[in-house]
Amino acid sequence: MLEHERTFRAPVTLADVRLWAPHATAITVQAFTDSDSPNVVSVPMARVNEHGWWYPVRDAVPAPYRDTMPARYGFCVDGDPTPLPDPRATRLPDGVHRPGSAHRVADSAWIRDDYDDADWTGRSVGDSVLYELHVGTFSAAGTFAGAVEHLDHLVRLGVTMVEVMPVNSFGGAHNWGYDGVGWYAVDETYGGPDGLVEFVVECHRRGLAVCLDVVYNHLGPSGNYLPRFGPYLSSGRNTWGDSVNLDGPHSDAVREFVVGNALRWFDEFHIDALRLDAVHALVDHRAVHLLEELATRTARLEQQVGRPLSLIAESDLNDPRLISPRDLGGYGLTAQWNDDMHHVVHAAVSGERQGYYADFGSLGGLAKVLTQGFFHDGSYSSFRHRHHGRPVPVDAVPASALVVFTCNHDQIGNRALGDRPTSYLDDGQLAIKAALIGLSAFTPMLFMGEEWAASTPFQFFTAHTEPELGAATAAGRKAEFAEHGWNSDDIPDPQAPSTFADSKLDWSELDDPAHRRMLDFYTALLTLRRSHEDLSASGFGSVQVTHSDDETGWIILRRGQFRIAAALREAVTIPASRFGVVDAGRLTVELCWGEPELSADSVRLPRHSVAVLKER
Repeated sequence: MLEHERTFRAPVTLADVRLWAPHATAITVQAFTDSDSPNVVSVPMARVNEHGWWYPVRDAVPAPYRDTMPARYGFCVDGDPTPLPDPRATRLPDGVHRPGSAHRVADSAWIRDDYDDADWTGRSVGDSVLYELHVGTFSAAGTFAGAVEHLDHLVRLGVTMVEVMPVNSFGGAHNWGYDGVGWYAVDETYGGPDGLVEFVVECHRRGLAVCLDVVYNHLGPSGNYLPRFGPYLSSGRNTWGDSVNLDGPHSDAVREFVVGNALRWFDEFHIDALRLDAVHALVDHRAVHLLEELATRTARLEQQVGRPLSLIAESDLNDPRLISPRDLGGYGLTAQWNDDMHHVVHAAVSGERQGYYADFGSLGGLAKVLTQGFFHDGSYSSFRHRHHGRPVPVDAVPASALVVFTCNHDQIGNRALGDRPTSYLDDGQLAIKAALIGLSAFTPMLFMGEEWAASTPFQFFTAHTEPELGAATAAGRKAEFAEHGWNSDDIPDPQAPSTFADSKLDWSELDDPAHRRMLDFYTALLTLRRSHEDLSASGFGSVQVTHSDDETGWIILRRGQFRIAAALREAVTIPASRFGVVDAGRLTVELCWGEPELSADSVRLPRHSVAVLKER
């Protein structure tokens, strides 16, 4: 029998408040009757064990707070008179620098007159088509409620899981979300915790699962008060800041802080999947890695709640141990993003070879990734100046454990101008990329607006309230791209309100016939995938690939009765034998961008075109 998995809930009374601060010598909890009230009650706390946990002195808790929580509460540590928010504050209604409040999702929040979320049976990542969105730029309102208005569009498109970029509390009015510091709180600008609940309910009642992007490898630069309480961070650093203390002294409580946060999203907010940001930056040398512990405890919770709970890693390690079963020595995560598939498709179609695209772009490389998962599977990476990766055990790991995409927030937003592929590729090239991704054996993911070839950029934006931090962020962004030959004046200022505003989707583009045509193509593509077992099969063996030389530039994916053929360069004539048929004229065109010409001997594809063909 599985051990019961308990998940964190906000305190109900002030006496229930708990704080981990192993190095503190004196702590008081400050209780406020409202956000601006001068009426503050100070309650001393006592250290209750050698592990560093502090509880309020029960006899000192005023009578009103023995049965309820104050409107706001915070902690004063070692005589500092400034109250700090609880590291596990479940609401930060006044921002990340002010005391927070306690919020619990009531059971009744999941019930509507015509819907009860208890009936939601869930959906696993491997059975899904994902759609990544940023709440602040997905709709004009930039809120959960604004996003709900467009959920029916996603259903019609064929999406089955919405992947939401991080929503935990961050400093400033808008942010990508990766500068979050209030890990247990939902940012108020989006609608707070109640807004997230409403969003999940509206997704589930439409058959859409919800994946939440979470960040456990660092904290943002504004509002990170964790070091004031204890050794949450290590002495090491990664690209984004100080590393989280996962294996040093006192790391047991830090690991529980992370795992408890993840399980709370699943349990209290009914989230179906978590996307774990940049797990290669999680430094953990323990015998049981944090990711394995998280996978084990997620599996335990999955048994309790009776619906699939998925963990998706973002990793640049090309290490299949992440998604290999635990009984084979893996961590047992459900899936991971596969950047190699993005790189090899993008480089082959666009011709870009700068930076980390240098090794990618050959049709042979594309064929390798389609049938084996990784391009760098122990091969030499010229970008890293070393060998990189290891092979995916294709007999033990399904292809659906790799999430693939034509673009995502990183691959657009980390370009100098935040420009989408629509700004440098024609529609035929976009359609080729969509077909190679959408009809592969992998799990496909779209980035918001991709389906109609949105022209709006997705730029890197921040709204730091500290002038020096804002100036440093803007200067660093410009300097980074100036080193690669860009004019710094051309780089959008991440602090400028216009940078955020320009990144919002323009839904009126759907009234344009050209954008509507692309949307129709994507919808038909996902309908094909959903309707035919040959196109949704998740085994690596379900895909065979044949291709020309790189200069000629054609490729064919064979999936059961289907052939996905693309001309990446100029018009080509492909012999019937390369399709595995005697008479190509007997193939039927199920979907195409650019009209193919079929004869008994061959198939002719126009320049920058793709066709989905089926054997009769």
